[in-house]
Amino acid sequence: MSIPVAQFLQNLGMSQAASQTLTWGIIAAAVVLVAVLATWLVRNIVVRTIIRMIRTSRYSWDDALINNRFFDLLTWYVPVVILYLAKDLLLPVGHAAADFFHRLLLSGFVIVSIRCVIALLRAIDDMYRAARKPGSTPIRGYIDAAKIVTYVFGTIFILAVLTDRSPWGLFSILGGLTAVTMLVFKDTILGFVASIQLSGTDMVRIGDWIEMPSHGADGDVIDISIHCVRVQNWDKTITTIPTYALVANPFKNWRGMAESGGRRIKRALNIDMSSIRFITDDELDSLGKIHLLGDYIRQKQKEIEEDNKRRGVDTSVIINGRRQTNIGVFRAYIAAYLRQHPKINKEMTFLIRHLQPGEYGLPVEIYVFSSDKVWAHYEAIQADIFDHLLAALRIFDLRVFQNPTGSDFRRLGTAPEEVRTIGSPPAAAPAQREIGG
Repeated sequence: MSIPVAQFLQNLGMSQAASQTLTWGIIAAAVVLVAVLATWLVRNIVVRTIIRMIRTSRYSWDDALINNRFFDLLTWYVPVVILYLAKDLLLPVGHAAADFFHRLLLSGFVIVSIRCVIALLRAIDDMYRAARKPGSTPIRGYIDAAKIVTYVFGTIFILAVLTDRSPWGLFSILGGLTAVTMLVFKDTILGFVASIQLSGTDMVRIGDWIEMPSHGADGDVIDISIHCVRVQNWDKTITTIPTYALVANPFKNWRGMAESGGRRIKRALNIDMSSIRFITDDELDSLGKIHLLGDYIRQKQKEIEEDNKRRGVDTSVIINGRRQTNIGVFRAYIAAYLRQHPKINKEMTFLIRHLQPGEYGLPVEIYVFSSDKVWAHYEAIQADIFDHLLAALRIFDLRVFQNPTGSDFRRLGTAPEEVRTIGSPPAAAPAQREIGG
């Protein structure tokens, strides 16, 4: 084609060198124009038709291909293919730059392929995110690993094309530089291995509430990748944790609580041990009027009286035999109160127990589970329970332990409040009892 055009220009009086240069320019312009026109037609007719079909289909998973511009990136093959087919017209075989131009076009094929593969991987990740069920294993780590492999292989193939060497030879050189490779890609390799461990062992998922004090994380996992795990803390700040840190360091995952039937309430009331004593019969009659305790007191008292009678115990001395105490009846009241509470899960662990007495009194620990696991609701339920129990302590003539405050010292010279009978209603404006009785 170039010879007739050059001959025509020479017949018009143009020199041979000028005619050949102008001929090459005309051919190059024609090839570029064809490439641009073909790309425009493919993008505005073929690709738009495909996108329209996908948008109107009843499936939504394939929208990820459009959102990640997969079809737009595919159209870059059109100009590269046209230039490759016309390379002999632009630079004939034997031209000084023909071989280099040929390698550039092959590199163009590799670059377009890399971009298409990366877009496809992103689309697959988006499809999986949209379709996956809550609690399923994320594949973000595998997608990131596939991207890295794609970039590495693509770079090696581009270098192999430009240097006219076998890519396998470059792989062998890269393998010989293992130490350097491990140093450069240390974090990536650690993150890749860690992401596989996290996914394989199901240690953490997107949406899990985790606590990791060493990295200042306490909140929901919002993203897991090969390099980092992002946690949105309860104050709405974002903490970024290296993925391998979750494997190398301890952290707490609250998923078990979220999937169980309740959220644990574990809190103790520290009782002033000087307020613990035996209860008299009259006081038992008064406490028996509490509807949650009536049956318990009658059954317990009958059991104690029969046991004392069977063993011939002289009950005129208060310490002889078995006798009910105010702390024991209070524990029974706590159990009865929580068993009738509508927000306590009775199928899970239910304990009202004493802990080791110490310098802060006798801890009476409540170990139960709230059936409502929402944080705000859980805190409100827990507060309501302890509000009631703290107020109920006076009914059993028990005092909670509390270190002396300034107001306690200011009252040291005043007369102590008279001890009120167990079960009697409080005065209209009761004075605060001095700590220690």
